[in-house]
Parts: sequence; C-alpha cells; structure tokens
Amino acid sequence: MFKGKKIKLRAYKSSEVQTVLDLIEEEGLRDTLVIDSVFPMSYESEKNFIEKCCNYNGDLFNFAIESLESKEYIGGCGINNIDRKNSNVTIGIWLGKKYHGKGYASDALRVLCKFIFDEMNIHKIKLNYFDFNEAGKRCYEAVGFKEDGRHRQEQYRYGKYHDTISMSLFKDELK
Repeated sequence: MFKGKKIKLRAYKSSEVQTVLDLIEEEGLRDTLVIDSVFPMSYESEKNFIEKCCNYNGDLFNFAIESLESKEYIGGCGINNIDRKNSNVTIGIWLGKKYHGKGYASDALRVLCKFIFDEMNIHKIKLNYFDFNEAGKRCYEAVGFKEDGRHRQEQYRYGKYHDTISMSLFKDELK
C-alpha cells in the first residue's frame, strides 16, 4: 500500500469486480482510455484481470485507487509495459467519473510515479492520451509530464480519427 494526500494505491480485492465494472462502464469513460476496443467489458474478463492482479507475477503492477476519506474504490492505475534494457515503463490511470476534478488522479499519479522511480529504479515513465482528453492533459502536466510527440489520427473514437499524444517524465521533473 502506498499513500498520497487523498488516496492510497493498494492491491485489488476479488470482491471488487462489479464495482470496477460499474465505474469503468460509465458512459464516455472508456472512450478516453487508450485501448483497442470500446466493446463493453464482461464480468468474467474483469474477474480474470483482478485475479491476475491478486496473483502478482512479474514487473507489471496494477493498483486499485482508494479514497483515504471514504475508503471507496475509485479507479485504477499501473504499469502497462516495461522495458528493462532501456529502463522505461508505460503507465495508465483512470478514475470513475464522479471522482474527476477533485485532485484524486494527480495524487494517484504522483504516488505511482514515486513508486516507479524509487522502488523500481526506472529512468523514464511514459503515457499516452487522446487529444480530446483535456482533463487528462492538465493532470499529467500538473504532475510534471512533458509532451514527446503526437501520433496523428491514431485512434478512431466518436465517429472520427483522433491524435494520440505521448508524454514522459523523468524523476527530477516530478512535481
């Protein structure tokens, strides 16, 4: 468990499958996530994901984000890819819509990045987001991420193609 000012990052609980599904399937939320499919997630696929998280084996970490105040599960974050040779990781983060704009995401992101730099000795943290995700951009910049580049018309959402923006962070840039 790793604590910030508003959240803690902890292991997933097998009892949280339906809670995770309810939050991630809120209208419009999954559309902002950089994943290949916007097809609704099934209970079984989410259960399998959480079981894998509970039986950690390797360098890919997935954390549940819990509000310190309410003790509620509010979202998830973690390492989606690791390149040990070049000492970099690609991360992702998401929160249920009712928790947006309250400082939870930036707090969780800071805690995750601190864990990656301090406990894993990683040199560079990377992430990607869609050009229409202005709230995500503000959060990432608040933590210290800088834009590396733009993949023009990379993903199809909302009936048109959108750019995917790549950002990165080094330990001395973490705010």
